[in-house]
Amino acid sequence: MDGQLIAFTGVAAGMVAMPGADFTVVVRNALVSRRAGVASALGVAGGLLLHTALAVAGVAAVLAAVPALFSALQLLGGAYVLYLGVRTLRSLSRPYSAVEESGGGAVRPVRQGFVTNALNPKAPITFLSLLPQFVPAGEPALPRTLLLALIVVVLALVWFPAVALLVDRLGRWLRRPRAARLVAGVTGAALTVLGAVLLLEGLSALG
Repeated sequence: MDGQLIAFTGVAAGMVAMPGADFTVVVRNALVSRRAGVASALGVAGGLLLHTALAVAGVAAVLAAVPALFSALQLLGGAYVLYLGVRTLRSLSRPYSAVEESGGGAVRPVRQGFVTNALNPKAPITFLSLLPQFVPAGEPALPRTLLLALIVVVLALVWFPAVALLVDRLGRWLRRPRAARLVAGVTGAALTVLGAVLLLEGLSALG
């Protein structure tokens, strides 16, 4: 049994399951409908696929070597997450409407999940530094890193849809007007804070 592979799976599972903007976006969309939640979960997995592909290709090293590029992506990601948070908080001033919030079918939730994850510049740096640690000495790097990247994507494809389905399962309670406003307020505030932190980090790095 490959002990390093098991260890990597545990570390990667913890990284994927760690609450953050991805988790919050999936919960937010799952409150609209199961379809929207699963769609955004698939979008997040698509973003992770992009990051792991960049790490395997070594392109992520450019982000580490060019601080201005890293900061620019951080600002873009922070602005997008902040936009989602403010949009969610603004929706509290209107009567709760799943139909209105789910406009655009599954396309918009997929895009939201993908963009939220893809614009996180810390992810490729994390994978670039993490993947090589689990490549045994003397073993070809490319096949191993491809396997590790596949594990990350599979974990995301299991975790985020599971979160979406759980939220949808609890939807009868969560979609009650009072509960829906409470959850929307919490997720909106979380996204707003996360976006603001990313923006501040990006601005401080540029300064």
